[in-house]
Amino acid sequence: MGNFEFLKSADNNAYKIINEAEKLYRDEYFEQCILQTRKFAENVCKNVLGQRRTTENTFDEMLSTLNDIAGGSEVEKEFIDDLYYLKKQGNLSAHSSTVKNDGNEALECLKRAFELSINYFIKKRGQDKKILNLHYDINLLMTDKKDKNLAEKYQEIKDEGINEILERAGAEKKEKKEKKKANVIKFPSTKEDVKKLKELKNKKSKKKEKADKKEETKEQKPKNDLGENVFSFLMTLILFCMIIGIFLFIMPKWR
Repeated sequence: MGNFEFLKSADNNAYKIINEAEKLYRDEYFEQCILQTRKFAENVCKNVLGQRRTTENTFDEMLSTLNDIAGGSEVEKEFIDDLYYLKKQGNLSAHSSTVKNDGNEALECLKRAFELSINYFIKKRGQDKKILNLHYDINLLMTDKKDKNLAEKYQEIKDEGINEILERAGAEKKEKKEKKKANVIKFPSTKEDVKKLKELKNKKSKKKEKADKKEETKEQKPKNDLGENVFSFLMTLILFCMIIGIFLFIMPKWR
């Protein structure tokens, strides 16, 4: 994967040329990288001209024609400037009498080729906000691995947070399950356990019997109290009647 991956869908041949330039840079073949970017620029220029190309055979002739038919917008000016720059640097590298090891110049050519690719893509496929927001990634150039953007990093952090919450919830669920297991009555497995269980049941049974008797006593006590009160009243009444009878019997004799 390289910085020009997006170009595949618009022009696969152009993509292969410029992708090779990145590989050459990565291997520190800087002059060859510059020459490859020139080749890429010439290929793009030829494709943009298309059927409007007539007698033009050289890169210079094609650039001149493209410059003549351009509408004069800022994007078109930038597009043509990038083509001129890549042609010029490619020519200097090809005709240089000494071998240069200019990594900075090669990198600048790749960056210019990247801007050229974006405008070329839009010219072929129309406006695309995602493509317009692309930036040349030097880390991707050097490692051939895409560096995560802020949105991807945020999503990763978010996912890690969700995973942490899920793990915590799972741990809590497990803990509750263990507590529930601990509270479950286990069946006796030995004679000694059976004996202990019977004793425990007997104790509970005796406690229940005592509590039941106590309740019965409480219920019967008011009934007994009522009977005792009635009996006491009757005895008092009989005694009173006897006193009255004696008094009535004695009174006539006194007269």
